[in-house]
This record gives sequence, structure tokens and C-alpha cells, in this order.
Amino acid sequence: MAYFDSNGVQIHFEEQGSGEAVVLVHGFASRAEHNWGGDWIPTLARDYRVIALDCRGHGQSGKPHDPAAYAGETMGDDVIRLLDHLGIKRALIMGYSMGGRIVTGLLMSHPERLRAAVLGGIGAATGATVAFNRKPIADALLAEDASAITNPVAKGFRQFAESTGNDLKALAACMGSARPDLTAEQIAAKKIRVPVMIVIGTQDLMVGDPKLLRDAIPGSKLVMLEGRDHLTAPFDPLYVKVVVEFFKSAPA
Repeated sequence: MAYFDSNGVQIHFEEQGSGEAVVLVHGFASRAEHNWGGDWIPTLARDYRVIALDCRGHGQSGKPHDPAAYAGETMGDDVIRLLDHLGIKRALIMGYSMGGRIVTGLLMSHPERLRAAVLGGIGAATGATVAFNRKPIADALLAEDASAITNPVAKGFRQFAESTGNDLKALAACMGSARPDLTAEQIAAKKIRVPVMIVIGTQDLMVGDPKLLRDAIPGSKLVMLEGRDHLTAPFDPLYVKVVVEFFKSAPA
């Protein structure tokens, strides 16, 4: 168990294995232990130095209740500070859901720190598309009576957040922060050259169009996990298999 200070917020991370670094960035309302449980860390640790962090507001990391603490690319900055703290100049990286959004931001702002990236449970939208509405989820996380929540998506997030033992006020601050969605046009304009693979369940209807995201990143690969939705995709053995193959085949 280890921690470091990221501009005033304590970030918890775990390490296993040795060799080239692989950084794992979990999804919203999850934690490293939950998102990357099962086969993920043991499998990757056979060949790599696996570093899995709890994002701010989650798990054993610091949990600010101020939305400003999560604004912009702050959560991506935590990942870069973690690399700096560990003396890692360049790493392989994978993010799921919120983690995929964080890694996409890093592909745009710090491509020199990434050798290859996997974006899991994430798609894209155009600038003309209505952005994902976070307010009902933030409200549901703060609701005194969970049984009164009527929005099914918001209710699902509340139930998931409670099941993972997270701080609901911190999660509401994270969800309510000024973290703009990245449009397909913005991503395409950066002309990302880092090798990228996108992995998503065929039944994942929450996160935009994965084909739009693939088309916005030159040369990226898209893998669809048959029958999987947003919550079940990370535990598909095929997901683990294609990630191992992708990292091994990525140019040095």
C-alpha cells in the first residue's frame, strides 16, 4: 500500500510485478481493487510492473467534497504526477469508463508519456450531440432516500456507489464538476499518434458511439465484446486476452 501527494490530495496506488509500467485507471464510483479484480492484475503482472491507482474521490485516495477539486483535467494530472513520483518517463496505460475519459485527455495533452493506450467502456459524440447529463446522478448520490430515486440510470449509479463503499458526497462532487466531454471533433483535431485500442460491450448504451471514437483516432483498433454491457465488460476473459496481445504488439 502506497500513497503520494498530488497537489494537496493523497492518492493511493498499488504495485505488482516488474518490467515496463502499465498504469490502470478505474471507472466512476469504482476503485482499483474492484475494477481490476479477478484476472487483470495477476495476468498483467506476469510481464509488467502494474500500477493501479484509486482516483481522487474514490477508494483509499483523498475525497474532496468541492467540485472544483475534480474540474478540467485534474484527474489526468494525478496520473502524470504518479508517473513523476515513480520516475516513469513513459508507460502503457488502460482506463475504463471515467478512466477511459481520463486517458483520452492524456492522449491529447501528454502523448509523449504514453507508449500505448487502451480505452475501455467509452465512445464519443459529435459537438452537435447533447452531452451526457450528470446532474441526475449527482443528485441521486446526495439523495437522503435512495428509494425515492426514479431515474433508472441515476439509481443504478447510486446502488453501484454504495456497493463499492465509496464516499457519496465525494462522488457527487466529482460527477458535478466542470469536466467537459471530449467531442469526436476535438479528439480528431489532436491527430493522436499513440497506438490505441478501444474495447466496449455490444450492449453498452451509456457512453456514446465507439465507432466515432475509433474514427477520431488514426489507426486505432475497436474490439466489441459480444453481449456485454457497461458493468460486465471488464470481467470478460476476451477483454483481458486482447489487451495482453495489444500491449505485446505495440511498437516500442
